[in-house]
Amino acid sequence: MGVALTRAAQWTSAGSGTGTLEITPLNESLLNDIIKFAESFSSRHPQEAAFVFREPLEWKTQLDYSVFELGYEISGTTVQSEERDKDDQPLLLLTASTIRVRSFGQVSRLLHVAMEKKLKEAQACLEANRDPIVKILGPGYGTIEGEDMSMLRLLDRMKKDDDPDTEIKMKISLILQQLDMQLLNSSLKHISQEVRLSPAAVKNEVDLLKHFSGEGEDTVLESLEYTSDYEFSNGCRAPPWRQVHGEICYLIVKPHDTDPLYITCSTAGVFLNGGRGKEKDDIDYERKSDIYKDLITLLRERSPKFVENMAKQDYTFFEEPTYEKHYHHMEIVDAEDLGQSQKFSDYSEKNVFEKTKSPLVKSKPIDKKLEPSLKWKNVGLAGSQDDKAANKVIKEQKENRPIVPESKKKANILPPGPIKGQSVSKRKVSEKSDEISESSSESEEDEEQPERHQEGNTDLPSEYWQIQKLVKYIKGGNQTATVIALCSMRDFNLAQETCQLAIRDVGGLEVLINLLDTEEIKCKIGSLKILKEISQNSQIRRTIADFGGLQIMVKILDSPDKDLKCLAAETIANVARFKRARRTVRQHGGIKRLVGLLDCVPLGSANLTPHQEKDIEVARCGALALWSCSKSTKNKEAIRRAGGIPLLARLLKSPHANMLTPVVGTLQECASEPSYRLAIKTERMIENLVKNLSGENEELQMHCASAIFKCAEDEETRDLVRHHGGLQPLATLLSNSENKELLAAVTGAIWKCAISRENVTKFREYRAIETLVVLLTDQPEEVLVNVVGALGECCQEPANRAIIRKCGGIPPLVNLLTGTNKALLVNVTKAVGACATEPENMMIIDRLDGVRLLWSLLKNPHPDVQASAAWAICPCIENAKDAGEMVRSFVGGLELIVNLLKSENKEVLASVCAAITNIAKDEENLAVITDHGVVPLLSKLANTNNDKLRHHLAEAISRCCMWGSNRIAFGETKAVAPLVRYLKSNDTAVHRATAQALYQLSEDPNNCITMHENGVVKLLLGMVGSTDETLQEAAAGCIANIRRLALATEKAKYG
Repeated sequence: MGVALTRAAQWTSAGSGTGTLEITPLNESLLNDIIKFAESFSSRHPQEAAFVFREPLEWKTQLDYSVFELGYEISGTTVQSEERDKDDQPLLLLTASTIRVRSFGQVSRLLHVAMEKKLKEAQACLEANRDPIVKILGPGYGTIEGEDMSMLRLLDRMKKDDDPDTEIKMKISLILQQLDMQLLNSSLKHISQEVRLSPAAVKNEVDLLKHFSGEGEDTVLESLEYTSDYEFSNGCRAPPWRQVHGEICYLIVKPHDTDPLYITCSTAGVFLNGGRGKEKDDIDYERKSDIYKDLITLLRERSPKFVENMAKQDYTFFEEPTYEKHYHHMEIVDAEDLGQSQKFSDYSEKNVFEKTKSPLVKSKPIDKKLEPSLKWKNVGLAGSQDDKAANKVIKEQKENRPIVPESKKKANILPPGPIKGQSVSKRKVSEKSDEISESSSESEEDEEQPERHQEGNTDLPSEYWQIQKLVKYIKGGNQTATVIALCSMRDFNLAQETCQLAIRDVGGLEVLINLLDTEEIKCKIGSLKILKEISQNSQIRRTIADFGGLQIMVKILDSPDKDLKCLAAETIANVARFKRARRTVRQHGGIKRLVGLLDCVPLGSANLTPHQEKDIEVARCGALALWSCSKSTKNKEAIRRAGGIPLLARLLKSPHANMLTPVVGTLQECASEPSYRLAIKTERMIENLVKNLSGENEELQMHCASAIFKCAEDEETRDLVRHHGGLQPLATLLSNSENKELLAAVTGAIWKCAISRENVTKFREYRAIETLVVLLTDQPEEVLVNVVGALGECCQEPANRAIIRKCGGIPPLVNLLTGTNKALLVNVTKAVGACATEPENMMIIDRLDGVRLLWSLLKNPHPDVQASAAWAICPCIENAKDAGEMVRSFVGGLELIVNLLKSENKEVLASVCAAITNIAKDEENLAVITDHGVVPLLSKLANTNNDKLRHHLAEAISRCCMWGSNRIAFGETKAVAPLVRYLKSNDTAVHRATAQALYQLSEDPNNCITMHENGVVKLLLGMVGSTDETLQEAAAGCIANIRRLALATEKAKYG
């Protein structure tokens, strides 16, 4: 706790004077962590909680004596705890406004009593006791910068100390050290995300806003002024005694719609202060609001008029504010983008370019070719050179060349000695230009991730320097010294970023990769163990790939040493999380070697020898590596060609979750390919996937469900899932709503399985539909897409539509029509349309304005959404009470749907024709769409070969013939002859619709002549004997009209 307060907390004055803790987000976070620790101390460490402090923690409190009740003796304004030490002194004593506490138990109780004041009390306590460990344990445990606080030092002290409380003191010391590490890690994470304003950024923002402020209704503000005209040399306008708090300047802002705002701009952000006092020059500096990242964000929150007028501005600007981050980085953008201006309304939403600053080194012009060094602490960027540097980096990336660290250009870092190996610096890594197509699951997490840099080296922990010393020992030592140094390095927490950066910054990665190329097994194993740990870091794995580490690890897979093979495969699994690394593994024969590792003894064998157990572990590591590599499409094909499918199928029978997880993970990644889906079915893997759905490992369940999701597009696979009892565990897993990844996979599997009606019946038995309705709210989009898709399939049955209505599922479904996610909109329109086939459901949909929402989706730019919305509109019109009036109430709705007949998408055209068929049932609406030109647009579609479109087009033409001279118009626009050809289709639905259309068209003599000339009579004669009565009547009616015309012609000709 002492180290965290010294290094991480932000104090108002330097050193150990009488400074106070600044009220900043970082300090509040640290205080909350300390409060949580202290409140739970009594329950987690009861023995240590009773320990009496060497000296009491003493501070000025804001608590009143009246808040103390049970366990305390109250006399006037004095409060004493009933709990006392061996000298009969109270462990808590409150006199006047001073409180003294002498045990963690009392600290814990005090914080519970303090309620909402606990933050203030904790702050006051820490300000009054800058090194609380001294008062708790004694001066010997005080926090001294650079002192060794290791376990060895504590054990040494325990041996020398005769104090009977030494053991419990050591326990408390270790507990407080753990708290220190937790606080330092928390502060490091907080600082890495913190954006700090600079005086230049604030000035730019103020000048910009002033430019758009003044009199007039369209200005963003009435006025904006500094409280002080004097500007210090550092750009601040705050007085020096406030600058130590990080404050830059104070503003008076007068919006159009609120009272004047008094604002403080500081390095931590922008917030409201208390305003001016009675005397004009006095300012109440206390923060009165949350801290915002910049001035515009604060004004957006406080003034609606500001937001409204800002959106009206059509001006542009060229300067971006300069932010200083605790971890500096530069986003690389195209040169042409750097010169583009942005609209005022986009300001503060996105920074195109963030300038980097180094507090240690002055910027120097860069004349030579840009080669960024891994030693980021010495990087300086200067003015006009930034653009050139950015362009060079872009060029290198476009050419697909790795950025080579400067340390790679050095000579061989391993001196001559017992360890011989090829230097990485002399190794040329050739990567072919390989344009690869990647699957949708491909993660680009590491490809564009900017490197995070620490601002300085003054606050780095001692581990950083110790690791760097060990790297130097590895560089200069013999084999024994190297192995010892590697073992020592593994004693550090290599999962911490500080330790990882320490290895990288001193050139340790190069050394470790060089060791892989030696002949010494122990050195290789030690190196791989470290690389396996640190390759969890995205920047580290990129650097390993740059140094050619993957090629060496692929070669190690051929080693007879099984430990080496395991470690190499596990490290490849970590490194191959980005595209270039996966390609490297494939190009150097890694896929075939990894597949070879999967070949081990049958996993169900009893009494395995140690040799066989090791083979199984090798197979597990190989599966892990293949899992990472399988995110690339070409690698999936390479795994298949190398014979990986039968081996994965065999490993799928393993009883162990640690083996099954990477195996199923690989299979579900590969299941996006048709060849794998077929193999999963034919190799009888569905049974094992279903079996593992009932296990306890949630990650394994997720991958099994995801594999079923991808495979269940196939009807036979859906039947196999039901046959092997997979539907019930899927329904059961719906209740696990906390694990969103698992829920997304399970709902996806249910959706695809529900395509089969037999499966829907089973889901109804398992009450899955009710659970799916509950999941329609408060879920991420990836879950909602699948939930709604499943309900859409279940809705095809009347019983399920009633269940959804009774469970209150229709309102949330209608609410989802306002979303923007394409897949979700396609599914929700299908579900709403299916529900609308029931009149009771339709009443609810109409009351919720659902039809209007569906109609508005016809404007959506995605054809799939347009088509799905049009299909959903059809049952709504069929089942609405006053459908004609409802449709006319949509302003511009009929014109919109007619114009969709100009679409080039066949599904959109078919669905719109179906909607027009229903709209045209109302005579008034038919007249309106005729005026909008529906006849020529329908006629243009007549030459289609698509049977689905033919069916609905013929129905639409049939309906539209019933208004005015539309029959004649269809003949004039040459729609009749193509319709005759529809009768040659193999689809009976097309026959029925076409016969009805021809019957309506045959009421016009010219159309009858056209039909006769195109041989319609012979085609219709065959359909008069159809079992479909509607087709019979329409065919007979059309023939009758043609016959009557012929008779009338003969009569007119011959009398």
